[in-house]
Formats: sequence, structure tokens, C-alpha cells
Amino acid sequence: MNFHDDFKDYKWLFRNAVDWDQVIDLYYKEFPTADGIESKEDLIDFFEDIASAVGDWAGESLAPLARKLDEEGAGIVKEGRTVPSETLQKIYDQAKELAIFGMLGEQKHGGMGLPASVYMFGFIYMCRADIAAATQIGFYSSILDMIERFCEDKDKDRLIPLIVNGDISGSMNLTEPGAGSDVGSLSTTAEKIEGEEKLYKLNGSKIFITNGGGGIGFVLARVKGDKPGLEGISLFMVEQDHAGKEGNNFEVVKNEEKLGFHGSFTCEVLYEDSIGKLVGEESEGFQYMLHLMNEARISVGLQCLGAIEACMAYAREYAETRTQFGKPVIELPLLKRQFEDWETEKDGFRAMMVDTIQYFDMYQKLDIKKRHTGELTKEEEEIYDYSLKWVRRRTPLVKYYGSETFTMLSTKAIQVLGGYGFMKEYDAERWHRDSFAPLLYEGTSQIQSLMCMKDLMKNIMKNPSKFFQTMMYSHPLGGIINGADDMDRIFRGLQYDFKKNFASLIVKTLKPEVNYANPAEIAKLFNAKNWMVEEGFSKLMVHAETICQTQCYLETIRVLRLHAKKDMNRKELFDRYVQLVTPRFEGIYSDWKIRL
Repeated sequence: MNFHDDFKDYKWLFRNAVDWDQVIDLYYKEFPTADGIESKEDLIDFFEDIASAVGDWAGESLAPLARKLDEEGAGIVKEGRTVPSETLQKIYDQAKELAIFGMLGEQKHGGMGLPASVYMFGFIYMCRADIAAATQIGFYSSILDMIERFCEDKDKDRLIPLIVNGDISGSMNLTEPGAGSDVGSLSTTAEKIEGEEKLYKLNGSKIFITNGGGGIGFVLARVKGDKPGLEGISLFMVEQDHAGKEGNNFEVVKNEEKLGFHGSFTCEVLYEDSIGKLVGEESEGFQYMLHLMNEARISVGLQCLGAIEACMAYAREYAETRTQFGKPVIELPLLKRQFEDWETEKDGFRAMMVDTIQYFDMYQKLDIKKRHTGELTKEEEEIYDYSLKWVRRRTPLVKYYGSETFTMLSTKAIQVLGGYGFMKEYDAERWHRDSFAPLLYEGTSQIQSLMCMKDLMKNIMKNPSKFFQTMMYSHPLGGIINGADDMDRIFRGLQYDFKKNFASLIVKTLKPEVNYANPAEIAKLFNAKNWMVEEGFSKLMVHAETICQTQCYLETIRVLRLHAKKDMNRKELFDRYVQLVTPRFEGIYSDWKIRL
């Protein structure tokens, strides 16, 4: 099976959901390209050929190895290093042969220099085959990007060709035994080596590090004497093989035994006078690491999408062939209705995830140019600001929605199989075990909810009057006046309901001191200085997760509406999704009214 060619939804999304004109203009300045491609149309065809090739490998070669990798595991730790299992090494070798490790690397370093959008489609297909193996593969590209974006030219020239060739990869090292979500409380220290520019000795340990033995670690540590909290954190690139230290420069202490994700290394890493190179400037490390963290959260959304599709396809195939009461179980009225809802959720999330890809791609490309040259054209600056706005808005949403939906739908897949779903002989239980990892790493669902609420409140606090004005603009009557179509009016109505109910929640939790009997006093609502933010914010935090859910649903509806305007055949999905989530909005708003 080819996970691209065999699915018409992906073929439509690849061609229509990404603004290839704008993406291509950022990557290719003239035609024919250096590779001899004559036009944008030919280039898009080439991109789809790449996606199809990855989809074919994922469906035909990677997926059949998934169960064996789960049983065999990622590998072992030997003499302070990770050693891949036979199956994981086989997967690496196949990925290397297909040049997957170098898809995003610059051509001067031996890579293909492809837009990130192309790679991300392929990553979804790899995750559908096996989310654990895809995670291991994904760190090659993530570490390549960090080096290309933040490191010095001599390190790029030395290390990126090794990554492209599949010789090394790496990891991001944040979590410590006493510092999980509270990154600012980390205890790993760094001390400058006298007479060595940008070289430091690191001491400390990190836990739960995915792919911790990949060869390179980007490590957060505090230079001795620097201020506490996030402001005093620096970022270091630490290579396991370093010319300045005999033996291992850092030790992989163990590979954790986990509930799921058996095919991916999760390591404890020990630094004892390990030599690390400062990335950028001291005390700016958390800002650099935020880039990789946000990229990782987008990647989690892609991971979950692929895995959701895998478990739903598996459940559907079983339900179509399993007969009970004289008919396939998929035809039993209740299960048929439930499948429609589950697949509507899956298809809706897919649309929002793919829409997010293009903004992330354009932001990434312009961000690296801005860092390297310090300047963008006026048009590029506009694209950068617009793309960044959507990336910031979508990042916590795709991470939250994807991981929560994966766990929920993998549970449903087990239920469809009944007793068989509980047996290791069937793959449904593996996907469910794997589903708990995305809920936890790169920031839990609760962290994503708080980020979503914080960003929403930050925008409102900048200009409360604008929020209340746009609430009125969102009223469905405004759509009638402006000649909006049915989909626009539905979307406006849902936006208006959210803003109306959220405004009421804000007023009740932040409690502006207003005499509502006096019309002149109402104006105080439009000035954030009158809001009791510190006292009321903790009350608002209680609702962070449901606030995040409303934004997930609204953003999905926004995207489905845009897709349906391009192709009316997509309107059915818009209608189904609105029907699915409308009762959820009503339940959330009722909860806001009674839980204060």
C-alpha cells in the first residue's frame, strides 16, 4: 500500500491545501532550477513524486516491520552508547538509501534542499507505518535544522554531511529529575574552559531524552554564577565523540523500559566534565531551545495524525469483515454512527494539520534567512509576520488536539475489535500503548492548554476594546449584511458564540470594578487596567483546557470552510464536522457558567 497514492484525501490536500506558489518563491529564485526543473508545475510534480516515494516505502516496507520493532525494541545501551536493534538498524539503512535524512539539508552539504512541507507529508506517512520508528528518523532532520540555524559555519560543514549520510543524529536535552515542565529549575551546570573560545565543561544529568544516544545533544545548562530561572539558561552543543576528551564525552546511562514506544530510545544521559560548545550567547539558551520545542510540537501533531489514521484504518478493516447478527459490524446502527463521528474527527484534524504545515514551512525558511543575513525584503517581512502569527496560534492546538484525539481514537479501535483488541496478536493494543507518549512529551496537554489561553489573553489584554468590537463584527447578522455564504454565516455564528461566552467568563473571573447600572461605567470594561488580573487569572486557568478545545474546533472549522470554498466536494466534511462539535461548544459554555 502507498500511503500517499492510495488516499485521495492526501492527493487533494497536497495539491490544494498548500500555497505552493508562495512556498516555492521562498526556496527557488529562478527557473530552470539548478536541477534543471523548468517550471513551478514541474516542481510540484517532483515534490509529489518524493511524497509518493516515501508513502510507498512507509506502506510497503516500514509498516511490516512495526510489530517486530515493538517486540525487539530500539536496542541496548553498551559502554555508555546506544546500539540500535537489528530491526531499527534495518530501518535506518532503508531510510538512508532513500535519502530521507537529507531531504531538508542544503545541497552544498549533500542534502536535497526541499521545502519542509514536502518532508512533513512524508513524515505523516512514516508515522502511519510506525510512530516510534518515525520518531527516531525525525531527529535527524530536527538536529540538522538546529545546526543549520544556530551553529557556526565550520560546525555546519563538518556535521551536516554526517547527518545527511545517516552517520549521526541527536537529541534535545531539557528534562531533569527535578525539572520537567519547570525548565527554569534545572541544575545542570556549565563552567567556561580557560583559553578555549565558547567551550565549557558540563556537569549534570538529563532524563527521558528521546534518542539520547544519537551522537549530538543540544543541552540546556546554567553557567555558574548566572541568574536563576529561565533567564540564566544557556544552550550547548555536546558531541559524544570529542577530540578534547578521551572516551565518551557523555554517557548514556540507560534506555528506559516504557509502556509503549518500544521502538524509540528514551535515555538517561550523564554529563561529567563533558565538553560542550556554547550556542549563540550566554543566557539566551531557552530562546534557542524554544525553536526546537515548537518544531517538535508541530511534529507531534504530524505523528498523531499518522497514527490516528493507522488505528482507524485497522479498526475499519476489522469492522467491515467481522460479522455479527448476520451483518458486518460496521453496519450495526450504533457503530456505524460512531465510525462516522470518529472519521469526521480524524479528517477534520488532518485538514487543520496540513494547513498548518505551509505556515510553518514559510516561517522556518524566512526565520533562517533573517538569522543569517539579518534582513528580509518588505514582502518577505509581511509573509514572515503572517506565517509566524499562524504558527504561534496553531502550535499548542495541533499538539493538544492531535495527542488527545490519538489516545481517544486508539481506545475506540480496541473497542471495535472487542476481546481481540486486548490481545498482543492484534496491532490495536500497540497503537494505544504508543498513544500515551505524545500526551506527555514536548509539553503535556495541560501545558499546551495554558499556552493557548495565555496567548489568547495576551492578545485581548493588548486591546480589550478591539476584542469587544470584533465580537460584534462576528455576529451572524454582519454576515448577512456583507453577503456571506452559509458556511461563512455558520463560522461567524460559532465565533460570535465563543466570544460572547468567553467575554462573560473573563468578566466573571477578572471582575472589573464596574457599576453596570451606569452606562458611563461600562466603558471600564474596555480598559485592561481595571481588570483584577492577578487575582482572577488563577480562576481562569481552571478553564484552560476547555478554552483550548474551543480554539481547536474553531480553527478546524476555519480551515474546512476554506477548503470547501476551493472545492464544494469538501463541503460535506465541513457540515459533518460542524454537526460533530456544536454540542461540544454548548457543553463547554454550560461548564463555564456553573464552574466559577
